[in-house]
Amino acid sequence: MYTGTLKMVRRRGADGRIPVRTLDRGASSSAAAAEPTGYPGGPYDTSLLVKYEHHVARHIWFGEERGPKKELKVAGHGLKLTSRVPLALPPQMESWVSRSGLASLQRTSLNKIDTNLVSAFVERWHLETSSFHMPFGEMSITLDDVACLLHLPIRGIFWSPQDVTEELAVELAVDYLGVSQGQAQSHVRSCRGSYYKLEWLYDIFVHHRVASSWAYATRAYLLMLVGSTIFADKTFTLVEARYLLLFRDLDGCSGYSWGAAALVTLYRYLGDASMYSCKQLGGYPTLLQCWIHEYFPTVGKRGENWNPAGNCGLPRAMRWSYRQGVLKVDDLRPILDELTPTDVIWRPFEDHRAWRVFDEICLYRGCLKWGETVVPYFPDRCLRQFGYRQYVPSPPLDCMMATNIDVDWINYHQSVVDVIGSSSVATTPSEVEDGYLEWYYRVSHPRLVPPHHDAPREVPVPVYDAGPSDPDWARVSTLIRRYLRQVNAEKEDPQFSDLFEALHISRSH
Repeated sequence: MYTGTLKMVRRRGADGRIPVRTLDRGASSSAAAAEPTGYPGGPYDTSLLVKYEHHVARHIWFGEERGPKKELKVAGHGLKLTSRVPLALPPQMESWVSRSGLASLQRTSLNKIDTNLVSAFVERWHLETSSFHMPFGEMSITLDDVACLLHLPIRGIFWSPQDVTEELAVELAVDYLGVSQGQAQSHVRSCRGSYYKLEWLYDIFVHHRVASSWAYATRAYLLMLVGSTIFADKTFTLVEARYLLLFRDLDGCSGYSWGAAALVTLYRYLGDASMYSCKQLGGYPTLLQCWIHEYFPTVGKRGENWNPAGNCGLPRAMRWSYRQGVLKVDDLRPILDELTPTDVIWRPFEDHRAWRVFDEICLYRGCLKWGETVVPYFPDRCLRQFGYRQYVPSPPLDCMMATNIDVDWINYHQSVVDVIGSSSVATTPSEVEDGYLEWYYRVSHPRLVPPHHDAPREVPVPVYDAGPSDPDWARVSTLIRRYLRQVNAEKEDPQFSDLFEALHISRSH
C-alpha cells in the first residue's frame, strides 16, 4: 500500500532527463559521486540501469507507446505441438527422446499466450540486471524456476557451436535428417539462410517414422520440439540449422544444461523486447507466463488443470491452462505498480520438492551462455525467491569481459558461498535488509505510470504497512484493500463501511 511519496520533483530537460544531486547509495555504490543524471519517475541514480534511456519504461512514463498496438507480438506453438506431437512415440524413438532430457517439453506448452499479461511484465525487465523491476524490488526467472516448471536438467555443459553456412546446413540435412541433396538445397534456399522450417521438419519426422528410420525421425522430432519451445525465434516458423548439431549423437545430447539454454534464450529476447524500438518477443513465452501464474496469483487469468498436491510429478507448467484475460496491457500497468510483497507467492515450488529437489547450483552468480549468447545470471538480486533476506546486491558483472564462463560454471561452489554468505534466512517471506528499499528506489523506477497525469510528475515510494503476520490474513487484507482502491471507496461511504471494518479486522491478526 502506498502511504507516502518521495518528494524528489525536479524539472526535466527536453530529453526527459532531470539533474540530480549526488546521492548516498551506501556501501555497494561507488558511482554516486559521479553526479549521475536521473529520469522522472526514476531511476534517479543511473549507474545501474545504464540503458534506461532506450528502455520502454521511460517512454511509457510520458505516455509514448511502442505503436498502435501496445502489446508485443508474441507467438506460442502450443496448438501446433498438440496436433503434431503424438501421445506415444515408437519405443525406438521414445528411448532417445527420454534420454535427451527434453521429453518434458512435449506437453508443457500453453495452447495460447496472454500477450497483454506477458507484455506488461516485459516492460519491467532490465537486461543489465536480468530481472523484473517490481515496485518492491527485483524478481527473476531462475534456474530453479526452469527446473520446476519444465523439468529440464540444469546441470550440464554449455554448448559452443560452429558457424553454419547455407552449404553446411544442406550437408547437415542430408547426413542427419536423411533427405536428398536436391531437396535440402531447395529447402534451405527457400528459407533464405541457414534455417529449416518447422513444418518441413514435421513432414520429415512423419516420413521417417513410417519408414522406421528411427534416428532420422528422432532428430527431426527433437529439432522441431526445441524450435517450437525453448529455441523459438521471432520468425515463429523457422529453427536455426546449427541446432541440428546438438543431435548428431543421440546418445550424447543428454549432457547439456538444457535449463540454462532455455533461460539464456529467454533472457536474450526479454532484453531485446524491453527496448522501446522492439515490438516482438521470442523465446518460450509459456515459461514466462507460467512463472507469472506461480508467483502472482492475483494478476491475469489463470486456468488450472490440477492441484499441485495431487499431481503425479509432472512439470509444473502443465498445471496451467490458457484463459483469455480481459485486461489490456495499459490496464495491467497500474495494477503491477501497486503490487506489494504480500501479493507474491515467494516460494511457490515447496510442494514440488518431492519431484524436483532444490539444487544449490541455482545460486551460482555469474554468466550463462548458449552458443554465442552470453547473459548475466544474478540470484543475489532476487534472494527472497530462495528464502533469504534481500540485501543490496553487488554491481552487475560485465559478461562481455568474461573469459572463463565454463570454468566458473563448473566451480560454482565459491559463488554460492558469496551469494548466501552475505545474507541470512528470512523470517518472513518478503524480508529485506535495512537500506535495501531506499537504495532500490534511487536506482530503479517503482512505477511505470505517473500517479496522476495532471499532477507534478513525481514518483511515490511505497511504504508498506506492517500488516498481518499470518499469510492467510495478509492475503485477505490485500484483496480487500485492492477492491476498495479499484472502486475509489472512502471510509465515509456507507456502502463500503463493512468492507473497511473487515480490512481493519484482517490487519489486526
